[in-house]
Amino acid sequence: MGNTGIYKRFSKLKKKFRKILSKGYKFYTLRILYPGIYKKFSKKPVDDYKVVFIEVRMPEISDNFSLIYDRVKRDSCYKVSTHFLRMSFAKRKEYRNLCKAMVKDIATAKYVFMNESSNVTSCLSMRKETILTQLWHGCGAFKKFGMSTAELKFGDNKATLEKYPYHRNYTHVTVSSPEVIWAYEEAMSLKNEKGVVKATGVSRTDVFFDKEFISSAKDRVYRVFPQARNKKVILYAPTFRGRVAKAKTPDVLDVEQLFDAFGDEYVIIFKHHPFVKRRPVILDKYKEFAKDLTDMSTIEDLIIVSDICISDYSSLVFEYSLFVRPMIFLAHDLEDYFDWRGFYYDYKDFVPGPIVTTTSEIVDYISDIDNTFDRERVIEFREKYMSACDGHATDRIMKLVFEGRS
Repeated sequence: MGNTGIYKRFSKLKKKFRKILSKGYKFYTLRILYPGIYKKFSKKPVDDYKVVFIEVRMPEISDNFSLIYDRVKRDSCYKVSTHFLRMSFAKRKEYRNLCKAMVKDIATAKYVFMNESSNVTSCLSMRKETILTQLWHGCGAFKKFGMSTAELKFGDNKATLEKYPYHRNYTHVTVSSPEVIWAYEEAMSLKNEKGVVKATGVSRTDVFFDKEFISSAKDRVYRVFPQARNKKVILYAPTFRGRVAKAKTPDVLDVEQLFDAFGDEYVIIFKHHPFVKRRPVILDKYKEFAKDLTDMSTIEDLIIVSDICISDYSSLVFEYSLFVRPMIFLAHDLEDYFDWRGFYYDYKDFVPGPIVTTTSEIVDYISDIDNTFDRERVIEFREKYMSACDGHATDRIMKLVFEGRS
């Protein structure tokens, strides 16, 4: 056997050994360590005024939490704590320590809020006194997640998802309309727990009904991209590809072609998924026309300021439908993405705008947008998937969770 053969065999053994170690570590942390910590500290009484917010990946309080977090913080009777676990981003030891601190904290909490799944909170035998509310980070039901991805490339196998679940212990799950309840019940294995998923509306959409917020959002965007002030705005906001830790973004939009067609009338703003670290470079010669505001503006601000949205498989189109504006779906890799993750509804019938694969098709659509835009189709989409988002979702969630205390 040559050196190449020995190296390949050694690499295979190394991968196999790492896989065995990983399985052992997973069993230890999720079946022994975290449950043991929770059991120890849950012997103490529940603090009826303790509220804990858990950000599973993000390093700060995200827009999914902000309205409810601010509302709770304003009430002086509550003791609020936050935990930023940085799953997929923190190193193993750091992540473990962050999780241990979180588990210890929620063991005596009356109220816990999350906006993403976690196999850490799901591995605990949560005490009945604790109210765990899953606000989730997306509206509607677009691409599959949770148990719905079992056996797909994006997900894990069903046996592993059942052994180490990501969705357990929820008291409430808040969604954007009655239409999508079934999808969340499937994804979170809640089909036998009717009533947990509730169409209260999604808290963070309340800002889209706030005239003061809308006005200030425009000012914030114009400060960082003043060229947008007297132009129409195209928002390009694709979702990420691959797994979270190595998330990639598509680089398929031809800025030069868009500039040649619309440089006098429009500007284009890029907003990539926050998980993506390496993004396409916009050439300096287009800096007056195109700008990447991923790190400079919130998606809420950009939804408000834009006149047209180009996306692919991102759930932001649900929020965008609230404004009844044109949407274009640049789905150049539709078949691959379907095989990778899948959708809750048939994509071609579901999306409220044209499906395209090239920038040329986008140019054709926008050039005749007064005739090509199907306004009624977007209204129908909004009424079906966003019917509970009316500017009062936060009020309903606060009442639901705190039972008249707030």
